[in-house]
Amino acid sequence: MVLGVGSFAHSIGQTLAGAGANVSTYLTRNYGHFSPTLVGETFSRDAFPSPVPLIREKKIDAVIPQSIDWAFQPWANDLIKSGVGIFSPTGEAMRIERERDFARELCAKFKIPFPKSFVASNRIEAEKILAKNPQPFVIKNPLCSPTSPIHTILCETVADTRAWLRHVNYAEGVFLQEYLGRAEAGHIALVSGGEIHSLVTNQEYKYAFNGNMGIVAGAPLGGIVERDENDKYGLARELIHPLKPWLRESKFNGPLQVTAIKRGGKWHVIEYNIRIGVTSGPMILRMLKNPAQTVLRTARNERLKLEFNNKLNFGCSLTLTGYGYPFTQVRGPQLPLEVDGKFGCDVWWNEVARGADGKLFSTGHRIADVIALAPNLKTAIAKAYANIRKIRVVGSYFRTDVGQSLWPPGTI
Repeated sequence: MVLGVGSFAHSIGQTLAGAGANVSTYLTRNYGHFSPTLVGETFSRDAFPSPVPLIREKKIDAVIPQSIDWAFQPWANDLIKSGVGIFSPTGEAMRIERERDFARELCAKFKIPFPKSFVASNRIEAEKILAKNPQPFVIKNPLCSPTSPIHTILCETVADTRAWLRHVNYAEGVFLQEYLGRAEAGHIALVSGGEIHSLVTNQEYKYAFNGNMGIVAGAPLGGIVERDENDKYGLARELIHPLKPWLRESKFNGPLQVTAIKRGGKWHVIEYNIRIGVTSGPMILRMLKNPAQTVLRTARNERLKLEFNNKLNFGCSLTLTGYGYPFTQVRGPQLPLEVDGKFGCDVWWNEVARGADGKLFSTGHRIADVIALAPNLKTAIAKAYANIRKIRVVGSYFRTDVGQSLWPPGTI
């Protein structure tokens, strides 16, 4: 059972269904309900306040959460006690993503490079920190959540930082992380049976517009993954493997992603996440020979033996965004969606619905994720662009420069 909505639930569900799994979705948000129905049964949180009775009734073997917010629902403890496999760490192990300063402390303990960072409870404290440390900061919420009062604000100058500190919401305080530049990359692994298994090195294109311009959007506008079970770029070796004592102590099992910046020839952690990613996850599962078995064994904390599909070495993900994005306070009408020809790769619908006439229309800001896999990066990118251009919604756009910067990892 997938806990989620939209293209995440659609893509994960379809990939696992194609591998022989019986898939259903517990809809955790009030949008993106159509596409999961293309995969299997769906259950609304309004009709079913808790998924736990459904999990028991349907004899679900594993659940796959879309975000960490499941752990703060009133039914979370019942879910854990039910004994169902959860494709996510639980309890203490979740703190590595949930609490940004805890991740900093872990890195300090295990001598992993981490940007200079501070926590302030209000604007006065934050401005004092900036006065004592006159440098640009990335402004984040101390607690990570899709509903956080502060979403990442990347400041490249002291003046940028000072200006934004006057406008952020200090309801949960503020986390100030030293700005280290744009040479960013990530690595995703599975932790199961006490061992770390590398999957891919990835790149997310987080800025809203071409040339890595505009604001950092709520979710990436594109992404690249490279099959990397041997940790070609050293991200896992330098930033994940040193955590092994803590991973075992906290009984961590599930996905673990590190995002890092390369500065002075050295990788520095900027954050850890305990998900396979909204854009990277579907590509990873497509690359694996036995994705359903891999998810199930990880959810049960069993030993893994990963097998990859031959020649699916690279993936490219592109997002078609709707009217007003990334400024989500600007909303357009529901608009007709046209498709010119058949798709030659995966297309996962997000905020899309089907009308009474059987035709699709857009219902929100993020319309679709288009994902292509290939033996080499050039082919994967070309295939993704050829297919996203088959979709038309007035006022929509996509980035046309994915792969032209930020790759290979550690470059800008």
